[in-house]
Amino acid sequence: MTNKPIPHNTLIVVGTGEGANFYRNSAKSGELKLNHQRDLEPGNLADQGPAGKQPPDTSAKESMEATFAKILANHLYDLAQRQKFDHLILVLDPDTLGETRPSLHQSVSDKIMLELPKTLVNNTTDEIERSIHSAF
Repeated sequence: MTNKPIPHNTLIVVGTGEGANFYRNSAKSGELKLNHQRDLEPGNLADQGPAGKQPPDTSAKESMEATFAKILANHLYDLAQRQKFDHLILVLDPDTLGETRPSLHQSVSDKIMLELPKTLVNNTTDEIERSIHSAF
């Protein structure tokens, strides 16, 4: 068990540059029990564009992933402004975490309890929970 309690209703985002799954911690005693809430799919990214400047040799896939990172950061900002979470755990593949981090507004960054640079979107909730526990 982790030394640090994970508050009830903590928002946990597990994703890659191709999409993200949103969970809430449904446990109330500092434990972790993931409850799937929704998925964030990138949709049509061609007309949205990535965050920041991209090198000229950026592949279409890399550009789409950077664009999704911007969409994710904006979505988290919207949730923070509507006071939909007090605590946040980001479990994103290393590239997506690196793309997302600079786009996060301070109101989101201030709520981050843990950033876990792992690709776990295809893992079971039990495996995701174990990875988060081991990181604390």
